[in-house]
Amino acid sequence: MFDAGTRALLRTILDEVCGQIDPSQTATRAHVAAEILAAAGREATPENIKAAGRDALKSAPTMWR
Repeated sequence: MFDAGTRALLRTILDEVCGQIDPSQTATRAHVAAEILAAAGREATPENIKAAGRDALKSAPTMWR
């Protein structure tokens, strides 16, 4: 798995990417988190991981679509 420093970075990225969504949108946050983890598993740079999170947020399932 990831070391403590990497986990902290990934959580920071997740919080930043999901900062503007309603906290009750747990499915959206979980979708973004999964994509961030997948990107991190590909040994991407922090910038690429953040971009993957933003892309995931754009395509996240919502109850309003």
